[in-house]
Amino acid sequence: MAEALASERKGDDRIIRESGIDARIASIVAPVLSAIGFRLVRVRLSGQNGLTLQIMAEREDGTMTVEDCEEVSRTISPVLDVEDPVEKAYHLEVSSPGIDRPLVRVSDFENWKGHLAKLETSIMVGGKKRFKGRIAEAGEEGIVIESDQPAYGEESTARIPYEAIGEARLILTDDLIRDALSKDNKARKEARKRRGEPETANDNEETIEIGRQGEKPGDLERGE
Repeated sequence: MAEALASERKGDDRIIRESGIDARIASIVAPVLSAIGFRLVRVRLSGQNGLTLQIMAEREDGTMTVEDCEEVSRTISPVLDVEDPVEKAYHLEVSSPGIDRPLVRVSDFENWKGHLAKLETSIMVGGKKRFKGRIAEAGEEGIVIESDQPAYGEESTARIPYEAIGEARLILTDDLIRDALSKDNKARKEARKRRGEPETANDNEETIEIGRQGEKPGDLERGE
C-alpha cells in the first residue's frame, strides 16, 4: 500500500478519488484527458437538473478556459457514448475547478500552501474528522493545518496524512483571489511563450472567473 501510494505521488496522480459509479467514469475519462493535454480533477454524478455528470478538469499548468471546456466535452462525449457507464439519460457538464477548487493532488496542497481550506477525513484524526484552517505545511506524507478558530482546549494545529483525507477544498478569500490571479496570468504567459505566440494585452489583465464553479460551456444532454 505504501509503495503504491509513493508511486502515485511520484507521478502527481490524484490522492483523493471517487468511489462507485464516479470511479468507473473517472477511469474512462482520465486517460482520454491525459492524451489531449488535460488532467482530471473530479467526477461527480448528481441528481441536479435531472441527472448531471460533472467532469472537472484543467491543463497541466492549472489553467482552463471556456474553449478548453468545449474541447474536453467534444473529446470525451463519444468515449462516454461507447462505454455507456451511466444507465439513465444525463447532462454532461465540463468545468474548470474554479478559485475555491478541490484539492486532490499533493501538488495542489503544495501550490496553495498558506491559504485557508476545509477538509474532511475518512478516519478520526486527533478525535475529529472535519478541519478548517490554513495549510501551514505540505510535505511528502501529509499536511499541517492551522485552525483559524480553535475550540477551547483544542490543539491549534493538526497533522493530517494524505491517505486520511477524504475531501478537501480551498476557502474563497481576498488573498486567494489575488494569488489565483497571479498564478493564472503567469501560467498563461508561459503557455504562450512555449507555443511561440506573441504577448497580448490580455496577458496582463487581472481577470478571472470567481465563484464556486469554474468556466463551463453549458450542459449537453446524453441519452441512454
